[in-house]
Amino acid sequence: MVSQPTVADAIERVYASLQADNADIDLHIATLKAALAQEGTKEAVFDPARIPHGNRSGRKLMQAYFRQRGVTVKFSGA
Repeated sequence: MVSQPTVADAIERVYASLQADNADIDLHIATLKAALAQEGTKEAVFDPARIPHGNRSGRKLMQAYFRQRGVTVKFSGA
């Protein structure tokens, strides 16, 4: 039996994907969505300093993209 990654692990994979020009981002979002459901959490919290475009428009674009895939994104310190 393969264990599901934790929300923290899934968020780290999303950060890595964002740094790698969004490589496999949809797969990592799906993994994050499953991890959130497993832990009974509704939203993922990201650090805007760790995303490539941490400005307001970049954060809004990320929130919209993730929302289309069923994941609510919040930012720490925002």
